[in-house]
Amino acid sequence: MEKVVLAYSGGLDTSYCVKYLIHEMNLEVHTILVNTGGFSVKELEETEKRAYELGSADHVNKTILDEFYQKAIKYLIFGNVLKNNTYPLSVSAERIFQAIEVINYAKKVGAKYIAHGSTGAGNDQIRFDVIFQTLAPEIEIITPIRDLKLSRQAEVEYLENHGVHYSWEKAQYSINKGIWGTSVGGKETLTSHDSLPEEAYPSQLQNEKEETIKLNFEKGELIGVNGVIENPVKNIQKLEELASAFAIGRDIHVGDTIIGIKGRVGFEAAAPIVIIKAHHLLEKHVLTKWQQYWKEQLANWYGMLLHEGNYLDPVMRNIEVFMEDSQKSVTGSVKVKLKPYHFTLEGIESDFDMMKSDFGQYGEMNNSWTADDAKGFIKIYGNANKIYHNVNSTES
Repeated sequence: MEKVVLAYSGGLDTSYCVKYLIHEMNLEVHTILVNTGGFSVKELEETEKRAYELGSADHVNKTILDEFYQKAIKYLIFGNVLKNNTYPLSVSAERIFQAIEVINYAKKVGAKYIAHGSTGAGNDQIRFDVIFQTLAPEIEIITPIRDLKLSRQAEVEYLENHGVHYSWEKAQYSINKGIWGTSVGGKETLTSHDSLPEEAYPSQLQNEKEETIKLNFEKGELIGVNGVIENPVKNIQKLEELASAFAIGRDIHVGDTIIGIKGRVGFEAAAPIVIIKAHHLLEKHVLTKWQQYWKEQLANWYGMLLHEGNYLDPVMRNIEVFMEDSQKSVTGSVKVKLKPYHFTLEGIESDFDMMKSDFGQYGEMNNSWTADDAKGFIKIYGNANKIYHNVNSTES
């Protein structure tokens, strides 16, 4: 019997795929769940058990938190990447690395096919397929839900017909959780006007008392929370626990999909949003104007290319070198006040803070130039405008 490896999540779509690949295509199904931080140990165990109950011949849980951080999250922080100034690429970033692990597993078991549960109307199908086609062009891709244009109701009914009960209430929301945020899709996000109900978000408000914390950065990386030094992955998880209790980081992202249609998805990303905003504030103090400008341009391209599945393009490695070099002086601490549903940045401390220079204080006192120096500079600075208006002036 020929083998197929399925990118498995334990959700409705991939549960359907297991049954379909077995009963309709007569394939030996091997499932792999690539954990990017969305599953606890207990949840991984339960998901593995569920895969075998569905009929998987073999199942693997692969956790890639450190690799995901080193190869993607780190650069999303360096670049302060927020798609459309809103979305921290919670799902789009992790799909690339999940696809790579699926390929590795497929080659290991000698699979002829690779399958995933994406529809034909979203971005994930492209992210998965581009990686699969690039790294394993010899392995055929199977996508039952895309090919059959299935509704969620049809998937639930098919599973019921094969002895698998799946709660329709649970199926109404598509939730993808990872260390860099959780996406939430449902009937409301298919509209342009409805907001997600409170209960749709996995994290609920637990803490209503304001709390001030300190984030410690070294060369752009989050090395500590409240002065306790740890590796960045654990710090992200710790901050997520603190900030999600305030229901921070919720929003709805509206963007242009790779296939050209508008897409709308809810998300919660407490730690990513707080880290990016705190990191950006620190950069404003320690980087020059042109460092900030050019890093913003390149980071915008980096985020877009990653979002659209172009992680393997060599230009991504070029941009990463630039962004890493830009972080040499991004060291210090940022004070953040957490509040219900939002937060404020209180200030920074850094040995590289350029506000501490001896040249002067903005709007107060200058120490390195005279009044005549300032007048002369302003006169020359305005020359281009004066020349243009002199040449283009018209008599009334």
